[in-house]
Amino acid sequence: MEPFRRYLPTLEAHLQHLVRHGDSPLYGMLAYHMGWLDESFRPLPTPHTGKRLRPLLLLLTCEAAGGRWQEALPAAAAVELLHNFSLIHDDIEDGDPLRRGRPTLWRVWGEAQAINAGDALFALAYEALLQLPAAILPTAARAFTRAAQALTEGQYLDIAFEQAAEVDEATYLQMVDGKTAALLALSAWLGGLCAGLSGARLVALRRFGRQVGMSFQMQDDLLGLWGDPQRTGKPVGNDIRRRKKTLPLIHGLQRSEALRRLLQRPHLDEEAIRQAQALLEEAGSRAYVEARAAAYLQEGLAALDEAELHGEAREALHALVQHLLGRDR
Repeated sequence: MEPFRRYLPTLEAHLQHLVRHGDSPLYGMLAYHMGWLDESFRPLPTPHTGKRLRPLLLLLTCEAAGGRWQEALPAAAAVELLHNFSLIHDDIEDGDPLRRGRPTLWRVWGEAQAINAGDALFALAYEALLQLPAAILPTAARAFTRAAQALTEGQYLDIAFEQAAEVDEATYLQMVDGKTAALLALSAWLGGLCAGLSGARLVALRRFGRQVGMSFQMQDDLLGLWGDPQRTGKPVGNDIRRRKKTLPLIHGLQRSEALRRLLQRPHLDEEAIRQAQALLEEAGSRAYVEARAAAYLQEGLAALDEAELHGEAREALHALVQHLLGRDR
């Protein structure tokens, strides 16, 4: 994980410059969500910034494709701000009280102001993108807008699934393609674009990012059911409480009548959550999703090879992606 950490100080400085450009408390809220400040807008001794996966993927791809990663910083900041816009709204929509081990924005300042803060990050994402060179800006902006649309379409499906009696795996994959994979595909593709790639190599990078994104969401599904809250920063079992149609639950509901009956209860306490976890294990749902996540990751690495990247950045990119399969948060 070390080879790409050299990007982080410059990336964080660039993000802070974009986010902290006003005296309004709104920007303090944004800095809180981004992990730099506490609830009183004081700097945190240890920032809670999350993984910064998408911008790191973009910067690594740019350098591995022969570009100067510093020139891709506007694109890297844009995808990270767009991602965080979606997280703020996602926390409100899902009613999640914690993110990265701290109260979510809406829990501190209320839903209305949290929505406003998310909208501000969406606008700042485009401000960051506009700093790209004029030669690639129209192409980048079109792809960025399509990814933003796909992200919200995926989130729509994710919420709609909670009320659906049945969701099949194909529909689930359509949701993940938008909610998670679209932005990772954009990140890899933008990295190549900033490096001057075109044609088949750019297509391969988009496919690489997409497949990694599909795997990443499946890992999130597993962590939502069996992760350690001390590591994930989120309460375990919320997906079961909300009857959220993640891949383990889709798989398990097709194979366990006992699980179906359990999830028909109007209220699910901690014991019911533990029973649901056990039933999913018995149905082979955990093992199935682990295998699916691993398969998507291998398909992504094959696409990465097709992009013909090189150097230390390519090796770091491989290491970053391989790390995702065994992550615990």
